[in-house]
Amino acid sequence: MYQVLYRKWRPKVFADVVGQPQVTETLKKELSAGRIAHAYLFTGSRGTGKTTCAKILAKAVNCLHPVDGDPCGVCEICREADAGSILDIVEIDAASNNGVDNIRALREEANFTPSCAKYRVYIIDEVHMLSQGAFNALLKTLEEPPAHVIFILATTEVHKLPATILSRCQRFDFRRIPPADIAGRLRYVAEQEGASIDEEGALLIARLADGALRDALSLLDQCIGLDRTVTTEVVNQTVGIAGKTYLYQLTEAVAKGQSAEALALIDTLHNGSKDMMRLCEELCGHFRSLMMIKTTKAAEKILMVSSGEFSELKQQALPIPLPTLLHAIDTLQSAMERMSRGADQRIALEMALIKLCDPSLDASPDALLRRIDALERRLLSGQAVGVAAEAVAAPQPSLSEEPAIADEPVDGEQLVKRSEEPVQEGPQIVPAEETAPPKKRTAKAVSVEALSAEAVPFDRWPEVLQLLKESSRSVSAAFTGSSAYINGSYLLIDATNSMAFELLRREEQRQKMRDTIRQVTGRDYKLGPYKRPQTEAEKDDPLELLARQAEQAGIEVIKNT
Repeated sequence: MYQVLYRKWRPKVFADVVGQPQVTETLKKELSAGRIAHAYLFTGSRGTGKTTCAKILAKAVNCLHPVDGDPCGVCEICREADAGSILDIVEIDAASNNGVDNIRALREEANFTPSCAKYRVYIIDEVHMLSQGAFNALLKTLEEPPAHVIFILATTEVHKLPATILSRCQRFDFRRIPPADIAGRLRYVAEQEGASIDEEGALLIARLADGALRDALSLLDQCIGLDRTVTTEVVNQTVGIAGKTYLYQLTEAVAKGQSAEALALIDTLHNGSKDMMRLCEELCGHFRSLMMIKTTKAAEKILMVSSGEFSELKQQALPIPLPTLLHAIDTLQSAMERMSRGADQRIALEMALIKLCDPSLDASPDALLRRIDALERRLLSGQAVGVAAEAVAAPQPSLSEEPAIADEPVDGEQLVKRSEEPVQEGPQIVPAEETAPPKKRTAKAVSVEALSAEAVPFDRWPEVLQLLKESSRSVSAAFTGSSAYINGSYLLIDATNSMAFELLRREEQRQKMRDTIRQVTGRDYKLGPYKRPQTEAEKDDPLELLARQAEQAGIEVIKNT
């Protein structure tokens, strides 16, 4: 009879347990030192190794020739334990044996000495299913069991256990196994089975398993049954989930508000026998990946995807506002809840996508926040209607308030920052008596070198360029390959293309850049050029300095060597 992979490759020693070093190392050291407790509690999510470690521990305490805390695997006790024929290791399913009478029978049986092993070990799985009376019956025996009895309790819902039970056990928490560890184990098992699995396919299965190695091995078993060479396409076909292309297309339809295209994609996927529950779950995970890219700096390590896939995710995440992503995740999770309660899966997903494409149809707080964010963006971009330009005036900061955008070197006198009067934002009524030319104010000089020396890189500059590309491709092209730095209220731009600074000399383009930066950061910055630190040779050689200044001014310089 065929044995499934998760049973065939169940670890025999602690060293083979994946992703739980905090448990296995502690147990090995305790067993090596002879510090064996009378009761253990293993808690954690499904498929993380609780029952496996319980079986290894039961063998290790009875092994005739243990090796550094691990069972030898060759003695009579270990062989019988692996075969399930030893009477002194008892596994009890608390879900079906949860009554007081069952625990009373266990207490009476525990008084008898082991038949062939040193300890009689009781492994009680899903112990949280015991009734209150059964817990009370177990309590005294668990506190002071006979010297030859060891209890190992396993549960996925530790919060349901009484505090009196918890205080009498050594507790070990099993974490969700990282995707990288699961993928490594899948590649090893596939190789041993004479199959192969690529890195992206292994990572996809690991993400679908959600930290449970048992689930991952079950998915691998299904994939190998279809094709001995497991790829992402094989995984998608076996599990019945949508490929990455469909996820990107659905996300694009949501971002652009194209509900007709979204419903057409759902119809195509449904006709292709794609599972709607799986599709909804995958789409929710896709939006989560975009959210992580928008909010964290080390998203690539968290998401555990290939570099190519991460680049695609980042490209799609940049133009989508964060409120849209949060609204999508919340709506899709609500749709999955309705599906689990018996609602028609296709209709639930279609309704969710229609609400995402048109947030005005959704009265949830996330939808309202998304609409407010969209309105703010329209106001900042000047697309909102209702304010007469001739009735109000929105004064812009004078160019003297910012570092000059120029190709030629800029000294400290060109970088003036007002310190006496704060800049006022928003539309203001300008009285007639104040329309006269303003008097010259005292200014404080700031040098480009000083600002650049203490500036730090601006990590969200690619997002600014992506938003700028939507309004003006020519301006975005001029800043291709540029970078930006921040020093207080100044944002300094480092661009090799002289056209970039030519564009920023125009007040219209300058204001457009300010508005775009405000959309991304929520703050107003003064713009200026970033001046890279000079090398020692450039500082000492005036000809090199003159040549560099000429090149920045657009003058061709021919150097003779």
